[in-house]
Amino acid sequence: MLRRTIALVITLFILPAGLFAQKPLDAAQIQLALKKLTVVGSALYVAAHPDDENTALIAYLGNERLYRTGYLSMTRGDGGQNLLGDEKGELLGVIRTQELLAARRTDGSEQFFTRALDFGYSKNPAETLAIWNHDLILADVVWNIRRFQPDVIITRFPTTGEGGHGHHTASAILAGEAFTAAADPTKFPEQLKYVSTWQPRRLFFNKFSFRAIPPGDPSIAKSLLVDLGTYNPLLGRAYTEIAAESRSMHKSQGFGVAERRGTSPNYFDQLAGDPATTDMFEGIDTSWSRYAGGEAAGKVLQQASDTFDPKNPSKTIPLLLQAYDLLDRLSANAAWSSHPWAAVKMRDLQAAIRACAGISIDVAAGDSSVIAGGAIPVSVTVVNRSDYPFTLAMVASRYADPSKAVNAPLTNNVPVKTDLSIKLPPDFPISQPYWLQKPPLKGSYVVDDQQLIGLPENRTAIPMIVTLTDNAMHTIIFEVPAVYRWTDAVQGERVRNIDVVPEVTANLGASVYVFPDLQPKPVTVWLRNFSVKGPVSVRLRLPRGWNADPISTVVTFTQKGEEARTTFQVTPPKKGEYADVFAAQVELADGKKLDYGINNIDYNHIPPQRVFGDAFAKLVRADIKKRGTRVGYIMGAGDDVASALRQVGYDVTLLTDDDLDRGDFAKYDAIVTGVRAYNTRPRMRLAHPKLMEYVKNGGTLVVQYNSTNPQPLLVDVPGPYPFKVTSERVTVEEAPVRFVHPDSPLLNTPNKITDADFNGWVQERGLYFVKDWDAQYQTVLASHDPGEPDKEGGELYAHYGKGTFIYTSYAWFRQLPAGVPGAYKMFVNLVSAK
Repeated sequence: MLRRTIALVITLFILPAGLFAQKPLDAAQIQLALKKLTVVGSALYVAAHPDDENTALIAYLGNERLYRTGYLSMTRGDGGQNLLGDEKGELLGVIRTQELLAARRTDGSEQFFTRALDFGYSKNPAETLAIWNHDLILADVVWNIRRFQPDVIITRFPTTGEGGHGHHTASAILAGEAFTAAADPTKFPEQLKYVSTWQPRRLFFNKFSFRAIPPGDPSIAKSLLVDLGTYNPLLGRAYTEIAAESRSMHKSQGFGVAERRGTSPNYFDQLAGDPATTDMFEGIDTSWSRYAGGEAAGKVLQQASDTFDPKNPSKTIPLLLQAYDLLDRLSANAAWSSHPWAAVKMRDLQAAIRACAGISIDVAAGDSSVIAGGAIPVSVTVVNRSDYPFTLAMVASRYADPSKAVNAPLTNNVPVKTDLSIKLPPDFPISQPYWLQKPPLKGSYVVDDQQLIGLPENRTAIPMIVTLTDNAMHTIIFEVPAVYRWTDAVQGERVRNIDVVPEVTANLGASVYVFPDLQPKPVTVWLRNFSVKGPVSVRLRLPRGWNADPISTVVTFTQKGEEARTTFQVTPPKKGEYADVFAAQVELADGKKLDYGINNIDYNHIPPQRVFGDAFAKLVRADIKKRGTRVGYIMGAGDDVASALRQVGYDVTLLTDDDLDRGDFAKYDAIVTGVRAYNTRPRMRLAHPKLMEYVKNGGTLVVQYNSTNPQPLLVDVPGPYPFKVTSERVTVEEAPVRFVHPDSPLLNTPNKITDADFNGWVQERGLYFVKDWDAQYQTVLASHDPGEPDKEGGELYAHYGKGTFIYTSYAWFRQLPAGVPGAYKMFVNLVSAK
């Protein structure tokens, strides 16, 4: 009798194995998983950003209706702000990707992306689609549909603009176009090498409104109604409760929400496809009978679900293995084997077998990193917590040196440990997120491998293969990632993927070095050793006209994990005002040159991440004069403005809550509040009167932008005289800037500001401008997006008592880290104002 092999193969249709994808399931979750195995319907939700998704609907579709549910986000949210730390841009995109994956683990669905880059706020879809490259991102949406093959597609936003953000509207437009294009073999035919065309049955708009829609409203007369407040007694939670936990994973955006209980009506308007009058899946066969030969497997899976005993889950294993045999035979059916369900149901069935047996597979590597060509010890401990007679046949890896045949019976609750040595090939790639491996375009990431497009993260770098057999001649192959485990004194056990790293990384001490005069500045290079024993040479690669002393230095490492630093004195050229870049370079003893920097991202709600990049920083040479010396900085949501002020010679103190309560503000020549400080620093409510008194007594206070949503202002007005914060902004970074009062000291002292100082800006001019300002304020600048009137509410200037107050909504928090020379001159004028 031929041994049947039941293997989970990493294919185009399977997401990379998530770090926490194999958390043990309780009996209720196993029961739900078994129920879900009986259903073969699917839905794809489409929107623009992390946090746009309707988490209650996604939880409802996946856990109540038991459909395979995915969220397709056009972007990774890299253009937003970060309430957790100072990561911006691509690093923020990595954080928000992981937050989406954490949300999907919570609501039980899957996550997908396009290559679109979140370039910041856009006021209309035409601009968005032009910057993204309409055809490129449409191809990605089509690709995701063809690969996922949903029965129903649901958009978060309408195509008519009520969603506000141009990205929102563009996501709906692309979903509508892709609904038809995915079925057309003449559209993006290069994809058909990997997938087949697919026509979803229906397209819906999840009716979007900033206000509650009352029953009987004419706008919902023809809409389908779904109550997302439905309670799931098996899970003991309503879908709105699950949704709150899922949405609260978007911590970098401050989107924690309270759990809701009770009815929660949602309305859906059909946009395309077969007409539906009562239900989005009306008339769609979501049983196994939709595929020829699938009825038998469906009946066995239904029996497994119906007879499940939560006190003895292992009693269900024989039925699940019977279903596995039937699916194995069904794979001979071309229509089935070419459908993503073939891999998805095998994956889910395997997970159910593992859960019913209580099988634990604990992988523990000797370190969290290894270099290409290097070796790392890995132990794999398997525990069968049931009486089902499994045998551990083999523990293997394509990189094992060697794999090991174990052939040990897995007795109930008796661990079996296997030690392997993993040896990587010398050309193994660095563990860099796949979408960051090449420089991006203005509106999209560059990804050449078609099969990577859409995946939320890299496939597992070092997969481990654990093979089990039983007395009935089944072979079950589990694939799990090689991970590193350690114990934190507060958080307990922590886990992270093994990363393939360069031998040495080099990080410059700052992201921007500003030379306001001709004096040399120290530039420090921080080195981290991942494998070298012996000397390495370090130098700076500077633009023409710049000089470093010394030209190079030698650092000697004795063991892995060591850190070192070396400092150079850099002298700017004598003439010219410009911005450029430079890099640190490490040369190993064998002549190999490295220029990798490393960024470590570590927050409790997501797995730790290492992101590598070029070891470069920006150089800014500009004649910048300043007044005053000491600046107090009140950090808000997180920005790099304090570092920028240090670069031009200010002595900057980050003010703590204790400083706000009891500190002496009088010792500061100026105080600056970070972005959204009046939203995110609760102590500002009490500190505000003290700050106003500081201004009244002669101090200078510069308040950077705040918003009113999602977090309200902590005070009625963050200034001495009335004004209102709005959502208005100027999104075009090249938008013209008009000097409303050319004689304003903010434009003349101590630095003369000209039109040229607004060249080279990035992402946007400003955001959350103000309106209805008191006559005591003077406006300074005006700007506008194409086709709109000038907005003067981007900067207010007033005297209050003996001091000066400035409120500025211009995006200094983006321009200063980007090394825009004119932004430095202008911002120093604000801090110097009297």
